Amino acid sequence: MSKNLSTVQQIYTCFGQGDIPGILDKMDDDVQWEKWLDNHGQNAGVPWLKEGHGKEGVLAFFQTIGSMLQFKDFQVLSLMEGNSQVAAEILLEVDVPSTGRHFKEEEIHLWTFNEAGKVSRFRHYADTAKHMQAAGL
Repeated sequence: MSKNLSTVQQIYTCFGQGDIPGILDKMDDDVQWEKWLDNHGQNAGVPWLKEGHGKEGVLAFFQTIGSMLQFKDFQVLSLMEGNSQVAAEILLEVDVPSTGRHFKEEEIHLWTFNEAGKVSRFRHYADTAKHMQAAGL
């Protein structure tokens, strides 16, 4: 198993344990979190799809999902690797108490690594319409 694939597995283990410092340790200081040129979910203002920069941006993401979302299910279905990237096929089911909404989603998480083996970019590839509806937008 490659180092990048192992790192992504460790990130999801940390997520399941609520170990955010463990996740942050695997991020580059200048990590680009949800950086897109044009993303409908971001343009609509979905709080948990907001662009972030650096470890502070990653921490803000986890604070947002921790305060806004209640995970009913979160499964890593498969991991795929190529060069400096790892893609994770994810199944999740979430309640959004502030809007009374619920959604179930399959998405891809794309992790990009730098030469030092740290995450330099992360993106959700998701059904943004579901996320917008769940956020009440």
